[in-house]
This record gives sequence, C-alpha cells and structure tokens, in this order.
Amino acid sequence: MQLQGIHHIAIITGHYEASRAFYINVLGFEIIRETYRPERDSYKLDLSLNGLYTIELFTFPEAPERPSYPEARGLRHLAFVVEDVNEAARELMAKGIEVEPVRIDELTGKRFVFFSDPDGLPLELYEP
Repeated sequence: MQLQGIHHIAIITGHYEASRAFYINVLGFEIIRETYRPERDSYKLDLSLNGLYTIELFTFPEAPERPSYPEARGLRHLAFVVEDVNEAARELMAKGIEVEPVRIDELTGKRFVFFSDPDGLPLELYEP
C-alpha cells in the first residue's frame, strides 16, 4: 500500500452552529455540502479549504467531552499553514478568538501558535 495523501479530517462538535460559523467565517473554509440525517439526529457538514483539504464536521447526540487538552490520546491537534503567524494571530484576536503566545519550533526554527475551536479542539497555525 502506498498512501497518496489525506482525504479528510473528521471532527465531532457539541456546538454545531458555533463550530459551523467558526470554520466558515473565522478560518475561511467553504461549504461543499450540508446534510441533516434525521435517523441519527445528526448534521454532517463537508468543508473545503482552497479546494485541497476537507473537514467533515459532525454532530452526534450526547457525544462525550474531550478528556483533556491537548495531551489526551488520539488526535493531538490540527495544524494549518499560514504565510505569517503573527498576522494570522492578530486576525483571530480581532475576531474575538483567544490565541496563545507565538512560539518558535525548537527543531525547525519556524513560528507557530495555538488556539481552539468552539469545542476546545486544539488548532495550530504554522509558518512554512
């Protein structure tokens, strides 16, 4: 088997409207398709970023909370590439998003910063 890339990232939210607005209005994802599945009482929102990556944003009744931040087993964080971390962090803060201080990756010397989505999922911005 030879993997060719990442097809999508699936996120379960407990705050659908807030997460929908966050990924679209704050981060700039575009809607591919939005589906309500009555048999599951669940939404599935397919999102694209520059036509390259897709996030599947789900709701499920009574989904459990994330155990801890960010060192729980499983996905540690989701990182996005930005041209200028400082500028992107200022944009997020102007939209009311709390952002950690910008740091330098000790292995690559690149700048990065962490913030969270409405469910507390840790997200990262990273310079190329």
